[in-house]
Amino acid sequence: MTVEQLRTKVCIIGSGPAGHTAAIYAARAELQPIMLEGWLANGIAAGGQLTTTHEAGAAASCIPSVENFPGFPEGIVGGEICERFRAQSLRFGTKIFSETVARVDLSSRPFHVYTDEKEVIADAVIIATGAVARRLPFPGSDEEGGYWNKGISACAVCDGAAPMFRGQPIAVIGGGDSACEEAHFLTKYGSKVYMIHRRDELRASKIMQKRAMEHPKIEILWDSVVEEAYGNAKGMLGGAKIKNVKTGEIRDLPLAGLFFAIGHEPATAFLDGQVELDEDKYIITAPDSTVTSVPGVFAAGDVQDKKYRQAVTAAGSGCMAALEVEHFLEAHGQA
Repeated sequence: MTVEQLRTKVCIIGSGPAGHTAAIYAARAELQPIMLEGWLANGIAAGGQLTTTHEAGAAASCIPSVENFPGFPEGIVGGEICERFRAQSLRFGTKIFSETVARVDLSSRPFHVYTDEKEVIADAVIIATGAVARRLPFPGSDEEGGYWNKGISACAVCDGAAPMFRGQPIAVIGGGDSACEEAHFLTKYGSKVYMIHRRDELRASKIMQKRAMEHPKIEILWDSVVEEAYGNAKGMLGGAKIKNVKTGEIRDLPLAGLFFAIGHEPATAFLDGQVELDEDKYIITAPDSTVTSVPGVFAAGDVQDKKYRQAVTAAGSGCMAALEVEHFLEAHGQA
């Protein structure tokens, strides 16, 4: 098969808020960016994790839309805001291809980025491939026929303030710092917050363990796993069957919300070790910067941010990446 070869000053890999913000800034700077937005990369549509956020229907049939991105006081469906990002990128001249990057060659400039159908040769590269929340498979946890986005989520900060959770019992799956933080956050809204942890001790730091164990609204279910999630009469999450892995006892736990807090998987495998990663496979960037270990390669959004992981912070880092690309290319006489 013939591979089409394209030349650009900057290639953007990824299409979430980080990628599109980078594209808008780069296009307005007349860098004529090429974006490879992915085609079900990491099992998610182009646009990233925002595309998995839906709008609540008249009967509150699922978790509300994106409500914490500035400019949308009534909230906006995840897919719709991603379409707006894309339209804005196109408006300013970004060339977008719905293809997934298979491999890259970052050994020398210009860089080479390969999909199954194209080879993009670029003077600079912005990696904005995001990270996918880890989820556990059990009956009732998926999108088809289950309660994903109908009470089950992987982002307490994004969804925890929804009216459907207020004054209701909520559970968090996990035992690390993220699980403790999310459980503590959810105590603002839920009547009670359970932490479901398969071991008999938390993996979190001592201070986070102390905060969780001493909070009057948090109860830790030790040695426990979710066997099944079930619904209520409205088709929303109604609760979960919790199994004690030591005794085999199964407990019924009524719940309005169930949040995965077992980490994220950054989309960095395609880099094949050519960019420096941390122990969790996130791209390492210089402090207060999107600069990576490879001059001319920049990283923005959740692929390098394990702390905040919000659409608005991703967009901010996309802006940073584009500005840093412009300065880099100017310094090399290529802007």
